[in-house]
Amino acid sequence: MSFTRQLSEMSASELNDAIDDTNFPQAHILSRGRNNSVCSTSSTSGTSSLADRPPQQAEESTAVGTPIDEVAPPAPAAATVPSPLPGSQRPRLILKTNGSTPDSDGHEKCTFHHDLELDHKPPTREALLPDMARSYRLLLGGLGENPDRQGLIKTPERAAKAMLYFTKGYDQSLEDVLNGAVFDEDHDEMVVVKDIEMFSMCEHHLVPFYGKVSIGYLPCNKILGLSKLARIVEIFSRRLQVQERLTKQIAVAVTQAVQPAGVAVVVEGVHMCMVMRGVQKINSKTVTSTMLGVFRDDTKTREEFLNLVNSK
Repeated sequence: MSFTRQLSEMSASELNDAIDDTNFPQAHILSRGRNNSVCSTSSTSGTSSLADRPPQQAEESTAVGTPIDEVAPPAPAAATVPSPLPGSQRPRLILKTNGSTPDSDGHEKCTFHHDLELDHKPPTREALLPDMARSYRLLLGGLGENPDRQGLIKTPERAAKAMLYFTKGYDQSLEDVLNGAVFDEDHDEMVVVKDIEMFSMCEHHLVPFYGKVSIGYLPCNKILGLSKLARIVEIFSRRLQVQERLTKQIAVAVTQAVQPAGVAVVVEGVHMCMVMRGVQKINSKTVTSTMLGVFRDDTKTREEFLNLVNSK
Protein backbone atom coordinates (compact mmCIF):
# COMPACT_ATOMS: atom_id res chain seq x y z
CA MET A 1 0.00 0.00 0.00
CA SER A 2 1.09 3.57 -0.49
CA PHE A 3 -0.07 6.85 0.88
CA THR A 4 0.94 10.49 0.80
CA ARG A 5 2.72 11.97 3.76
CA GLN A 6 3.65 15.53 4.48
CA LEU A 7 7.37 16.30 4.49
CA SER A 8 7.25 17.57 8.05
CA GLU A 9 6.08 14.11 9.19
CA MET A 10 8.95 12.26 7.56
CA SER A 11 12.05 10.99 9.30
CA ALA A 12 15.50 12.09 8.16
CA SER A 13 16.06 8.84 6.26
CA GLU A 14 12.72 9.15 4.48
CA LEU A 15 13.56 12.78 3.73
CA ASN A 16 16.83 11.70 2.15
CA ASP A 17 15.03 9.12 -0.02
CA ALA A 18 12.35 11.59 -1.08
CA ILE A 19 14.73 14.17 -2.52
CA ASP A 20 16.20 13.86 -5.96
CA ASP A 21 17.07 16.15 -8.84
CA THR A 22 13.84 15.41 -10.73
CA ASN A 23 11.22 16.48 -8.22
CA PHE A 24 12.87 19.23 -6.18
CA PRO A 25 12.61 22.04 -5.44
CA GLN A 26 9.90 23.42 -7.71
CA ALA A 27 7.24 20.82 -6.93
CA HIS A 28 7.68 21.06 -3.15
CA ILE A 29 7.43 24.80 -2.55
CA LEU A 30 4.04 26.11 -1.58
CA SER A 31 5.02 29.61 -0.52
CA ARG A 32 8.13 31.57 -1.37
CA GLY A 33 7.34 34.67 0.61
CA ARG A 34 7.24 37.67 -1.67
CA ASN A 35 5.27 39.57 0.93
CA ASN A 36 7.38 40.40 3.99
CA SER A 37 4.47 41.60 6.09
CA VAL A 38 2.90 38.47 7.54
CA CYS A 39 3.76 34.97 8.70
CA SER A 40 1.15 32.25 8.30
CA THR A 41 0.41 30.74 11.69
CA SER A 42 -2.47 28.45 10.77
CA SER A 43 -2.07 24.79 9.83
CA THR A 44 -4.05 24.98 6.59
CA SER A 45 -1.18 23.44 4.68
CA GLY A 46 -1.37 20.24 6.70
CA THR A 47 2.27 20.48 7.74
CA SER A 48 3.95 21.32 11.02
CA SER A 49 7.43 21.96 12.27
CA LEU A 50 9.28 19.46 14.42
CA ALA A 51 8.74 21.68 17.43
CA ASP A 52 4.95 21.56 16.95
CA ARG A 53 4.79 17.86 16.22
CA PRO A 54 3.05 15.66 18.86
CA PRO A 55 5.09 12.78 20.31
CA GLN A 56 2.80 10.14 18.80
CA GLN A 57 1.95 9.89 15.13
CA ALA A 58 -1.66 9.93 13.94
CA GLU A 59 -1.48 6.38 12.67
CA GLU A 60 -1.23 5.12 16.25
CA SER A 61 -4.85 6.12 16.82
CA THR A 62 -6.11 4.35 13.71
CA ALA A 63 -8.24 1.31 14.47
CA VAL A 64 -6.56 -2.03 13.92
CA GLY A 65 -7.44 -3.52 10.56
CA THR A 66 -8.70 -0.26 9.10
CA PRO A 67 -7.36 0.21 5.55
CA ILE A 68 -5.22 3.27 5.06
CA ASP A 69 -7.44 4.39 2.18
CA GLU A 70 -10.41 4.72 4.58
CA VAL A 71 -8.60 7.08 6.90
CA ALA A 72 -9.55 10.68 6.27
CA PRO A 73 -6.73 12.36 4.33
CA PRO A 74 -5.15 15.57 5.62
CA ALA A 75 -6.55 18.85 4.40
CA PRO A 76 -5.25 19.70 0.93
CA ALA A 77 -2.25 21.99 0.90
CA ALA A 78 -2.96 25.57 -0.03
CA ALA A 79 -1.26 26.72 -3.18
CA THR A 80 -0.83 30.25 -1.93
CA VAL A 81 0.10 31.99 1.28
CA PRO A 82 -2.90 32.53 3.61
CA SER A 83 -4.37 36.02 3.87
CA PRO A 84 -2.23 38.48 5.84
CA LEU A 85 -2.58 38.64 9.58
CA PRO A 86 -1.90 41.74 11.64
CA GLY A 87 1.69 42.18 12.68
CA SER A 88 5.16 42.38 11.22
CA GLN A 89 5.73 38.72 10.46
CA ARG A 90 6.98 37.03 7.32
CA PRO A 91 5.27 34.31 5.29
CA ARG A 92 6.39 30.90 6.45
CA LEU A 93 8.11 28.58 4.00
CA ILE A 94 6.27 25.25 3.96
CA LEU A 95 7.20 22.14 2.02
CA LYS A 96 5.18 19.14 0.98
CA THR A 97 5.80 15.94 -0.93
CA ASN A 98 3.62 14.34 -3.56
CA GLY A 99 5.41 11.02 -3.44
CA SER A 100 4.48 7.89 -1.53
CA THR A 101 6.33 5.85 1.02
CA PRO A 102 7.02 2.17 0.42
CA ASP A 103 5.50 -0.39 2.72
CA SER A 104 7.62 -2.54 4.98
CA ASP A 105 7.38 -5.61 2.76
CA GLY A 106 10.02 -4.20 0.41
CA HIS A 107 12.57 -3.68 3.17
CA GLU A 108 12.59 -6.95 5.12
CA LYS A 109 16.14 -7.78 3.98
CA CYS A 110 17.43 -4.22 3.79
CA THR A 111 20.47 -4.05 6.10
CA PHE A 112 20.90 -0.30 5.81
CA HIS A 113 17.33 0.96 6.10
CA HIS A 114 17.02 2.96 9.30
CA ASP A 115 13.33 3.80 9.41
CA LEU A 116 12.31 2.99 12.96
CA GLU A 117 8.64 3.14 11.98
CA LEU A 118 8.99 -0.14 10.10
CA ASP A 119 8.48 -3.42 11.93
CA HIS A 120 11.92 -4.85 11.29
CA LYS A 121 14.91 -3.56 13.20
CA PRO A 122 18.14 -2.79 11.32
CA PRO A 123 21.34 -4.40 12.58
CA THR A 124 23.69 -2.41 14.74
CA ARG A 125 26.68 -0.92 12.97
CA GLU A 126 29.02 -3.17 14.93
CA ALA A 127 27.23 -6.19 13.48
CA LEU A 128 28.22 -5.05 9.99
CA LEU A 129 31.96 -5.01 10.75
CA PRO A 130 32.80 -8.70 10.08
CA ASP A 131 31.26 -8.72 6.60
CA MET A 132 32.83 -5.39 5.74
CA ALA A 133 36.23 -6.52 6.99
CA ARG A 134 36.02 -9.66 4.82
CA SER A 135 35.19 -7.47 1.82
CA TYR A 136 38.20 -5.26 2.44
CA ARG A 137 40.39 -8.35 2.77
CA LEU A 138 39.20 -9.55 -0.64
CA LEU A 139 39.88 -6.10 -2.03
CA LEU A 140 43.46 -6.16 -0.77
CA GLY A 141 43.96 -9.57 -2.35
CA GLY A 142 42.47 -8.29 -5.61
CA LEU A 143 45.04 -5.50 -5.62
CA GLY A 144 47.83 -8.09 -5.51
CA GLU A 145 48.66 -7.47 -1.86
CA ASN A 146 49.16 -10.07 0.86
CA PRO A 147 46.50 -9.39 3.52
CA ASP A 148 48.48 -11.52 5.99
CA ARG A 149 51.66 -9.47 5.94
CA GLN A 150 52.41 -7.52 9.09
CA GLY A 151 51.33 -4.10 7.88
CA LEU A 152 47.96 -5.32 6.58
CA ILE A 153 46.86 -7.89 9.19
CA LYS A 154 44.42 -5.50 10.90
CA THR A 155 43.84 -3.18 7.95
CA PRO A 156 40.49 -4.74 6.90
CA GLU A 157 39.04 -4.16 10.39
CA ARG A 158 40.44 -0.63 10.54
CA ALA A 159 39.07 0.20 7.09
CA ALA A 160 35.64 -1.17 7.99
CA LYS A 161 35.48 0.93 11.16
CA ALA A 162 36.65 3.99 9.24
CA MET A 163 33.97 3.53 6.57
CA LEU A 164 31.27 3.20 9.21
CA TYR A 165 32.45 6.48 10.72
CA PHE A 166 32.55 8.20 7.33
CA THR A 167 28.92 7.16 6.79
CA LYS A 168 27.58 7.57 10.32
CA GLY A 169 24.94 9.99 9.01
CA TYR A 170 22.80 7.01 8.02
CA ASP A 171 22.22 6.33 11.73
CA GLN A 172 21.31 9.91 12.63
CA SER A 173 17.85 11.43 12.45
CA LEU A 174 16.93 15.09 12.34
CA GLU A 175 14.71 14.75 15.40
CA ASP A 176 17.51 13.29 17.51
CA VAL A 177 20.01 15.92 16.44
CA LEU A 178 17.69 18.85 17.12
CA ASN A 179 16.84 17.45 20.56
CA GLY A 180 14.26 20.13 21.23
CA ALA A 181 16.62 23.03 20.45
CA VAL A 182 13.90 24.99 18.61
CA PHE A 183 12.94 28.14 20.49
CA ASP A 184 10.13 30.67 20.23
CA GLU A 185 11.75 34.04 19.68
CA ASP A 186 10.48 37.35 18.31
CA HIS A 187 13.35 37.72 15.85
CA ASP A 188 12.85 38.24 12.12
CA GLU A 189 16.31 39.27 10.93
CA MET A 190 18.70 37.07 8.99
CA VAL A 191 20.69 34.41 10.85
CA VAL A 192 23.86 33.21 9.12
CA VAL A 193 26.37 30.57 10.18
CA LYS A 194 29.18 30.34 7.66
CA ASP A 195 32.29 28.26 6.99
CA ILE A 196 30.98 25.10 8.63
CA GLU A 197 33.55 22.39 7.90
CA MET A 198 32.19 19.52 5.82
CA PHE A 199 33.64 16.07 5.00
CA SER A 200 31.78 13.62 2.81
CA MET A 201 32.24 10.65 0.46
CA CYS A 202 31.64 10.82 -3.28
CA GLU A 203 29.13 8.11 -4.13
CA HIS A 204 30.57 7.72 -7.64
CA HIS A 205 34.13 6.78 -6.67
CA LEU A 206 34.03 6.31 -2.88
CA VAL A 207 36.70 8.95 -2.38
CA PRO A 208 36.35 11.99 -0.10
CA PHE A 209 35.28 15.49 -0.89
CA TYR A 210 35.48 18.25 1.66
CA GLY A 211 34.89 21.96 2.06
CA LYS A 212 32.71 24.43 3.88
CA VAL A 213 29.00 25.15 4.21
CA SER A 214 27.29 28.47 4.86
CA ILE A 215 23.64 28.53 5.99
CA GLY A 216 21.30 31.48 6.34
CA TYR A 217 17.64 31.66 7.24
CA LEU A 218 14.99 34.26 8.04
CA PRO A 219 13.19 33.21 11.25
CA CYS A 220 9.43 33.16 11.49
CA ASN A 221 8.90 33.27 15.27
CA LYS A 222 11.17 30.24 15.77
CA ILE A 223 14.96 30.03 15.92
CA LEU A 224 17.28 27.05 15.90
CA GLY A 225 20.19 26.50 18.25
CA LEU A 226 23.27 27.61 16.31
CA SER A 227 25.21 24.40 16.85
CA LYS A 228 22.29 22.46 15.38
CA LEU A 229 23.00 23.94 11.96
CA ALA A 230 26.45 22.35 12.07
CA ARG A 231 24.91 19.07 13.21
CA ILE A 232 22.46 19.13 10.32
CA VAL A 233 25.45 19.42 8.00
CA GLU A 234 26.96 16.36 9.69
CA ILE A 235 23.80 14.26 9.22
CA PHE A 236 23.79 14.59 5.46
CA SER A 237 27.50 14.98 4.73
CA ARG A 238 28.38 11.74 6.55
CA ARG A 239 26.75 9.66 3.83
CA LEU A 240 27.56 8.67 0.29
CA GLN A 241 26.76 11.91 -1.47
CA VAL A 242 26.92 14.24 -4.41
CA GLN A 243 27.39 17.89 -3.55
CA GLU A 244 24.27 19.04 -5.38
CA ARG A 245 21.98 16.76 -3.35
CA LEU A 246 23.78 17.54 -0.10
CA THR A 247 23.09 21.25 -0.58
CA LYS A 248 19.37 20.64 -1.09
CA GLN A 249 19.05 18.28 1.86
CA ILE A 250 20.57 20.79 4.27
CA ALA A 251 18.18 23.51 3.10
CA VAL A 252 15.14 21.24 3.36
CA ALA A 253 16.15 20.05 6.84
CA VAL A 254 16.40 23.63 8.16
CA THR A 255 13.00 24.38 6.62
CA GLN A 256 11.51 21.29 8.22
CA ALA A 257 12.93 22.24 11.62
CA VAL A 258 11.72 25.84 11.99
CA GLN A 259 9.61 26.70 8.92
CA PRO A 260 11.36 30.01 8.29
CA ALA A 261 10.48 32.61 5.66
CA GLY A 262 13.42 31.40 3.61
CA VAL A 263 16.60 29.33 3.68
CA ALA A 264 19.87 29.77 1.77
CA VAL A 265 22.72 27.26 1.64
CA VAL A 266 26.04 27.59 -0.17
CA VAL A 267 28.52 24.71 -0.29
CA GLU A 268 32.09 25.00 -1.57
CA GLY A 269 33.84 21.67 -2.00
CA VAL A 270 37.09 20.11 -3.19
CA HIS A 271 36.55 16.69 -4.77
CA MET A 272 39.38 14.21 -4.61
CA CYS A 273 37.94 12.39 -7.63
CA MET A 274 39.01 15.48 -9.62
CA VAL A 275 42.26 16.04 -7.75
CA MET A 276 43.72 12.51 -7.45
CA ARG A 277 42.37 10.96 -10.64
CA GLY A 278 40.83 11.89 -13.97
CA VAL A 279 41.61 15.47 -14.95
CA GLN A 280 43.76 15.98 -11.79
CA LYS A 281 42.95 19.67 -11.37
CA ILE A 282 44.24 20.31 -7.87
CA ASN A 283 43.00 23.90 -7.58
CA SER A 284 39.44 23.30 -8.73
CA LYS A 285 36.52 23.98 -6.41
CA THR A 286 32.84 23.24 -6.83
CA VAL A 287 30.26 25.72 -5.52
CA THR A 288 26.58 24.82 -5.21
CA SER A 289 23.68 26.74 -3.71
CA THR A 290 20.04 26.25 -2.80
CA MET A 291 17.76 29.24 -2.26
CA LEU A 292 14.26 28.76 -0.85
CA GLY A 293 11.52 31.24 0.02
CA VAL A 294 12.46 34.90 0.11
CA PHE A 295 16.08 34.10 -0.72
CA ARG A 296 14.92 32.92 -4.14
CA ASP A 297 12.31 35.60 -4.79
CA ASP A 298 13.89 38.69 -3.23
CA THR A 299 17.09 39.82 -4.94
CA LYS A 300 18.11 42.14 -2.12
CA THR A 301 17.73 39.44 0.52
CA ARG A 302 19.79 37.02 -1.56
CA GLU A 303 22.51 39.63 -2.15
CA GLU A 304 22.66 40.42 1.57
CA PHE A 305 23.23 36.75 2.36
CA LEU A 306 25.91 36.33 -0.32
CA ASN A 307 27.70 39.48 0.86
CA LEU A 308 27.76 38.17 4.43
CA VAL A 309 29.04 34.78 3.27
CA ASN A 310 31.79 36.25 1.10
CA SER A 311 32.95 38.82 3.66
CA LYS A 312 36.07 38.10 5.71
